[in-house]
Amino acid sequence: MEDEVDRLVAAWRRERPDLDVEPLEVLSRVSRLARHLDRARRIAFAEVGLEPWEFDVLTALRRAGAPYQLSPGALLTQTLVTSGTMTNRIDRLAKKDLVERLPDPSDRRGVLVRLTAEGRDKADQSLAGLLAQERAILAELSRQQRHELAGLLRRLTGPFDNIPG
Repeated sequence: MEDEVDRLVAAWRRERPDLDVEPLEVLSRVSRLARHLDRARRIAFAEVGLEPWEFDVLTALRRAGAPYQLSPGALLTQTLVTSGTMTNRIDRLAKKDLVERLPDPSDRRGVLVRLTAEGRDKADQSLAGLLAQERAILAELSRQQRHELAGLLRRLTGPFDNIPG
């Protein structure tokens, strides 16, 4: 079964036979899949009235377990944004009553960010919607193929996940 990437690779091989275009066979498909996944994520989150960045923050807090709170620094680490961006995001989520700021009992100058009940509901609903979208994307693969693909992708992304800062 030929796809758009096969046609793209064939055209480059014809036009630039001096180049090894084999990386395109994998990474162009990963790029195309990422666009489809981004679209599926936006659909799942829109169904519960969230933006992708809101999902990222709310689910980081939800994954923390009860009482569903983290320091802003821990949220930075998990969501890969700057301090200023995180402050803005917390402010916006607090205005929507999805999170609340609490004094950090272990640091008088610090704060903790905690999910509200509504924030927890939104996190749970959006995760369920996302998983339904992702299952649809992966429907063509068997369980064994999904496991194999996950391992290969883990191997590719591992070095990027371990870069300091």
